[in-house]
Amino acid sequence: MFRALGPGEPFLFKLHSPDNYIVGGGFFAYNTILPCSLAWNTFGSKNGAPSMTEMRARIEQYRRAAPAKQDYRIGCILLEQPFFFSRNNWIPVPAGWNRNIQQGRLYDLSSGLGKQLWEQVQQRLFTMPGLITEKAVVSEPATRYGEPQIIHQRLGQGSFRIIVTDVYNRRCAVTLERTLPALEAGHIKPFAQDGPHDIRNGILLRSDLHRLFDQGYVTITNDFHFEVSRRIREEFDNGRDYYALNGKKLNIPIKPEYQPATEFVTWHNENIYLG
Repeated sequence: MFRALGPGEPFLFKLHSPDNYIVGGGFFAYNTILPCSLAWNTFGSKNGAPSMTEMRARIEQYRRAAPAKQDYRIGCILLEQPFFFSRNNWIPVPAGWNRNIQQGRLYDLSSGLGKQLWEQVQQRLFTMPGLITEKAVVSEPATRYGEPQIIHQRLGQGSFRIIVTDVYNRRCAVTLERTLPALEAGHIKPFAQDGPHDIRNGILLRSDLHRLFDQGYVTITNDFHFEVSRRIREEFDNGRDYYALNGKKLNIPIKPEYQPATEFVTWHNENIYLG
């Protein structure tokens, strides 16, 4: 079902039968399979548990497996801007809903029952001021549903981190290191300086290279090569291992829409890189 959903499309929450009501939802961003530890380190209590121990206990209950020490992988659905309706605003499931459905159901929100459902959801969203507040944008969705058009596809910090990690095939863009605990998804233009959680503003780097990148001792070029500043040698009288990487061609995503954007790379070179 998740392959049929596009970024920015609504994903609604239904209670278990016999409480056949839709009680909230969010906007689909991405789905993937992650090590349990990465899911916790990225989203913390937003996973729905107060601690990693409790999260694992709940997962293992569904897995029907004894507690395991290994860092097993779990399926993750990334949703942005989640919302929950008050009890008096719960929406009965559409007519014809089959109680035996276990994996969810897709609706065409532009016609029929799907359109009626989406209109009810939008009416409730209008009573929830401040819901659409995140500045970060990954891309505008190709299709909008209903009137008025209020939904923009947006990413939070956690989703940004996971999607950047995946589009770089979980490998450092420079060294091809693939040990996940040593990799960090960074912003090319820092979020603190209005850099968006946009995939084109992201790059996956080994943690030491990420710190050097943020402090301006290394950068990337618009033709996707790695560049090392002379300041490492001048300030630390060292850096041989880093200079060995100078000029290396980056391992970047194949799809152009995921590749570092010129505007962000240029900004980093003009404002952060020490030269």
